[in-house]
Amino acid sequence: MKIYSPEQMRKADEATMQTHQISSSQLMEHAATQIFNLLHQRLQGAPIPIHVFCGLGNNGGDGLVISRLLQEHGYHVKTYIVNFSDNRSALFLEKYDRLKSVSKEWPIQLKCEEDFPEIRKEDMVIDAIFGIGLNRPIVPWVTSLIKHINNSRCFTLSVDVPSGLYSNKAPDDREGVIYASVTVTFQLPKLVFFLPETGQYTQELEVIDIGLDRNFIMSTPGVAELISKNEVLALYRPRHKFAHKGSYGHSLLIGGSYGKIGSVQLATKACLRSGAGLVTAYLPECGYDSLQTSVPEAMVITDEEDDYLTKITLEKHYNAIGIGVGMGTAEKTIAAFADFLGSNKSPLVIDADAINMIGIAPELLENIPPKTVFTPHPKELQHLIGTWKDDFEKLEKTKEFSSKYDCVVVIKGANTITVYKEDLYVNTSGNPGMATAGSGDVLTGVIIGMISQGYDPVTAAVFGVYLHGSAGDIALQQRGYQGLIAGDIIEHIGHSFIELFKAPPQPQQQAQT
Repeated sequence: MKIYSPEQMRKADEATMQTHQISSSQLMEHAATQIFNLLHQRLQGAPIPIHVFCGLGNNGGDGLVISRLLQEHGYHVKTYIVNFSDNRSALFLEKYDRLKSVSKEWPIQLKCEEDFPEIRKEDMVIDAIFGIGLNRPIVPWVTSLIKHINNSRCFTLSVDVPSGLYSNKAPDDREGVIYASVTVTFQLPKLVFFLPETGQYTQELEVIDIGLDRNFIMSTPGVAELISKNEVLALYRPRHKFAHKGSYGHSLLIGGSYGKIGSVQLATKACLRSGAGLVTAYLPECGYDSLQTSVPEAMVITDEEDDYLTKITLEKHYNAIGIGVGMGTAEKTIAAFADFLGSNKSPLVIDADAINMIGIAPELLENIPPKTVFTPHPKELQHLIGTWKDDFEKLEKTKEFSSKYDCVVVIKGANTITVYKEDLYVNTSGNPGMATAGSGDVLTGVIIGMISQGYDPVTAAVFGVYLHGSAGDIALQQRGYQGLIAGDIIEHIGHSFIELFKAPPQPQQQAQT
């Protein structure tokens, strides 16, 4: 599913109106009616006091239509106009007049903090103050209104986006944004829902189809792609009946140091579970026995040094190589890493201490092969792109880094984002239980295994991230958030492949009486 910018959404609206010969007023009616239908289906006429807060633009116009429809269906509604400016959109004025023509109780004008209504925890708020186009600081008293709504702790539905969110930067006041119980957004999701700084303002997201022109959406690239089961299923390459282990490549995992051999074990096992035909681990002598015992399916090569790697000598070609997990940053290890980069020609996944070594010696970046995949957590990402002021700048800097070095960067997090040059792929699988030691090592192993099988590095990263998260979701059902560990993710990688081909459950039909 595509993710559009505000400008792209406006163009989609224009294309829809032109192609389907409808007015902007009709499009607004249809969109707002879809939200009303969702509410009406869930509320079923419940006598809940509903407060509808409307701004002065088109988002406020949506709110006015929703308020009118709620009143027409017998709900107890109070409508408030958040009067922060003398400017009003034409659609707002049209919907305002129509609401007044049918309402027994005209909208209440809010102009300062003294006008704020009482909102009880048992009430409901519909937030239609600002839409996706917010591009300037909010008037202070309106920020206070937003905080007043949040402090009520009532159920809050935001129209399109929670009010107070910008589309291209973090909020000016982190408390001056609606904390929405649910956000109902139009046609396509927005990037703000998936970034750590801005995604926290929506507990539940509903994307509703408002009938925007399909041809425009199909032909117009978004600012990002939302990756879910349907998108990943299209990437899957089925196995051939007469294939053998050599058909799926030979992967090499390089890493480990005294006390950190477990990370190589996890990555090696995950690589095998993801489908690599052959896997070899290259690690210090101290890890030989434990690796051979814990992962008997893998082959092992050791350095002469017992505690950490001092030399990386490869005597054959590998289809994919992963380096860095548990590796440490000893001086001799950095030298070995530099020598390896100078001679390596295989596709490469760089993680953990290999990224930390690049932070120590940035010149190492000059020798990475094309489409190298980096898998940093936030602190490691700083070694690659420097610091950032907010998540939006983080993405821009990552795109610049990716373009400069022709590499893929997997920004790990709640919605892991894979970046290749200007392309962003936002993952939807995974859960907080995966915030546990070794989870990142497992992801590295999965991506290496996918590359080994012949997937392009970008595809391998996108596919691997989804499988990793899906395996975590399946494991969660047995282990719970606190009980989930990295090994559980590995054990369910096979199930995550199976899950791709499961049909969604069909809704049960009620028996006729």
